Amino acid sequence: MNANNRKPAPIWKLVFFAMAAAIVLATAACGTRTASDNEAANNAVSPNTGDAAAGNAANAANGDNAANAADGAADNAGTADSALQATVYPLTVTDVTGTELTFGAAPRRIVTLVPSETEIVYALGAGDAIAAVDNFSNYPKEAADKPKIGDMNADIEKIVSLKPDLVLASYTMSQAVVDKLRSLKLPVYATDPKTYDAVIEKVKQIGAILDKSQEAAAVADHMEQVRKQVADTVKDAPKPNVYLEFAPGWTVGKGEFLDEIITLAGGTNIATEPNWYEIDPEAVVKANPDDIIYASMTVNAGEKNPILAAIETRPGWNTINAIKNKKLFEVDQDPLTRVGPRLADGLLEVAKKLHPDLFK
Repeated sequence: MNANNRKPAPIWKLVFFAMAAAIVLATAACGTRTASDNEAANNAVSPNTGDAAAGNAANAANGDNAANAADGAADNAGTADSALQATVYPLTVTDVTGTELTFGAAPRRIVTLVPSETEIVYALGAGDAIAAVDNFSNYPKEAADKPKIGDMNADIEKIVSLKPDLVLASYTMSQAVVDKLRSLKLPVYATDPKTYDAVIEKVKQIGAILDKSQEAAAVADHMEQVRKQVADTVKDAPKPNVYLEFAPGWTVGKGEFLDEIITLAGGTNIATEPNWYEIDPEAVVKANPDDIIYASMTVNAGEKNPILAAIETRPGWNTINAIKNKKLFEVDQDPLTRVGPRLADGLLEVAKKLHPDLFK
């Protein structure tokens, strides 16, 4: 495989935003150990599952006739689709940095720098091609058995020694690592999706690179179906004002996928500033949200989620409608904050929290 790297084109955001963006992904990745306010702010690591839906569908076909019928239909569809969707190499793609990469064949040794990309590769059925993952890739469970290359401060020498023919990365999270690997002539495909649609398109593009376009289409279809299910369900429902806290003291505003998730789920985000930012507690009191969504965090036995602990002890917050009416909802952190296939699960869970009567 040849990789032709051009100099990255776009001008990247200020350091403040890059660190703030890192926190949402850090929170998702750090769910395997005790979290505290300082850890959430300082231990920023990598992000961000349609294969589960496919597995459930297969398990549902228990009878021989049903299984045979399903297999026959899949075979017939696969014959037609594979002819249409097989990747033609050499394939040239352009990533979010404006860098072009040319692949002479489907990559066979992949290193993923962030959990979202690990989840995508597995969802496409290409997990066997993964040579190593970042320290926080914990889904699916098979990812835990892969060699590790570190967190944001990835082990460059180890990555080089693995001789990958594709490195998948988040440019916001791993800019320095990406630039270093590119200087060493390694093929790095970097992404930075800001919307649900952009996540879907990322899945499709990685599917094309890996010659897994059929599988990518199935994952994309599942994500689109979940979005449609949610949109159809909440379209006529009142839109509560929502405050979302993904790490202690941090929320997300306009221009990021989590803001869109709140809107798609039938809510109105009270965050008025753009991007990821540290909250002004008094501004949240003034906005008086109807619902509060906060991300789950793994803690030691007997300890409380530090986000919830902070929410419950801030001066004046006991006057907020969401707290008075006990409408504080914890959601599973990883699907909510990783820009991969399970973002659909995060969307559905938020919608169910905001509109429980509609999803019975």
